[in-house]
Amino acid sequence: MNNQNPDTKELIIHSDLGSQYTSNKFENYLKVLSIKHSYSKKGYPYDNAPMESFHSCFKKEDEKMNKYFDFNDAKLSTFEYIESWYNRRRILSRIGYMTPQDYEDLILKFA
Repeated sequence: MNNQNPDTKELIIHSDLGSQYTSNKFENYLKVLSIKHSYSKKGYPYDNAPMESFHSCFKKEDEKMNKYFDFNDAKLSTFEYIESWYNRRRILSRIGYMTPQDYEDLILKFA
C-alpha cells in the first residue's frame, strides 16, 4: 500500500481467512492505518464474490499467466493487467457497464 491517500479511516479490506491476512503483522499494519478488516466465513466464497470474480477473470485474461520468467515479470504483468486493462478499459456489468476507473471518478465527483 502506498501513502498517496493517507486518509484510510473509511476503508475496509475484506479477505478470506488465509494466514497472510490473519497474521499479527498484517493485522497490526491495518490498525496503524486505521483500516477495518472484514473476513469471509470459512468455506463460503460468496462473501467475497467481487474478488472471486476478479481472480477468475485474471486467470482467464492475463495472456502471460503461468508463463512468467521470474517474480518481477509476474509482478509487472499483474500491475499492467490491473492498471492498464481491468481498471481503465474493462467494462463491468455490476457497476452499470462502466470501467472501475469511470465508476470511481463518478463516485468522487459527488462525494
